[in-house]
Amino acid sequence: MPNKTIYVSDDDLTLFTRAQELVGGNLSGAIVTALRRYIELEEGRQEGFEEIVLPVGHNGVRQVRFSGALLGEHRDWTDSRQEHIRVYRSRKGKFVLHEHFANWDEYVSETNWLKDVTNWRKMLGIGDPSWGDYNLTIVDTLGELKGKMPDVLFQRVADIAERPPVEDLDI
Repeated sequence: MPNKTIYVSDDDLTLFTRAQELVGGNLSGAIVTALRRYIELEEGRQEGFEEIVLPVGHNGVRQVRFSGALLGEHRDWTDSRQEHIRVYRSRKGKFVLHEHFANWDEYVSETNWLKDVTNWRKMLGIGDPSWGDYNLTIVDTLGELKGKMPDVLFQRVADIAERPPVEDLDI
């Protein structure tokens, strides 16, 4: 098995020592795991993907993470709720539908109604509410998402999905 020597500065020695403790003494294993993660993220970034972290479940108490690219999103506000729907393509080619539905009747008003009224960002719907249901659907093909989102969003995502993520211009 070939050996590689890594020189570590005194300032970084505590970092290497802690990594070795966390992996039970096998520092080589920790370095390989970190390098694999770094290469995966960096190659994905160069291909136009980024690390996506999404809330899931009621009130978004759980989070999921993957490498992907946003293909399209749709927002709608009605008298009864706010909807925010996003579609991503994962680095492995799957399609990810993330839906957030926040019903206004579930809105927890603070006890100081004047403060609530003066919070114009919340009143105008700037930013996403932190309550509601967050749903995640992962499928192999875009066709499997047809009918699960507004038609206008599906058509936009289908158009984008047929093209390369980045078009290089020779200009």
